[in-house]
Amino acid sequence: MASEYFRNRNAFTLIEIMLVVIIISVLAAMVVPNLVGRGEQARVSATRADIAGNLATALDLYEVDNGKFPSTEEGLQALSTKPTTAESATDKWHGPYLKKKQIPLDAWGKEYIYLCPGTHNPESYDLSSLGADGVASSDDITNWDTNSKQ
Repeated sequence: MASEYFRNRNAFTLIEIMLVVIIISVLAAMVVPNLVGRGEQARVSATRADIAGNLATALDLYEVDNGKFPSTEEGLQALSTKPTTAESATDKWHGPYLKKKQIPLDAWGKEYIYLCPGTHNPESYDLSSLGADGVASSDDITNWDTNSKQ
């Protein structure tokens, strides 16, 4: 009678549970490698968007209003607060030029590097991020090297 009870019971057997675990493991093994590295790729894309889009637009608006880009000394801070230097103390500043009124950091939490006039763009400015490693190397994201494939 006891053996009949176990045969008619509506439950999963150990073999069925093991098959489900194996199937889930195989699916995970196929999907996980495709997702690894996407976080870093997203950070690079976000930083590129800031350099080529958000900050470039804000700097262009500043330049239209003031007739020049902020100096290296004024830095990107000039996009959110009116510069107080003698050469920039004019009534032309109509900022803040950034929506959030604060200078964004790159995707790794570091400040962007801004030079005006730029070394690579002497007629305007150089804007860059040191990338994930935080030192000048091949992973840097810049506004002058548009051919880099990160």
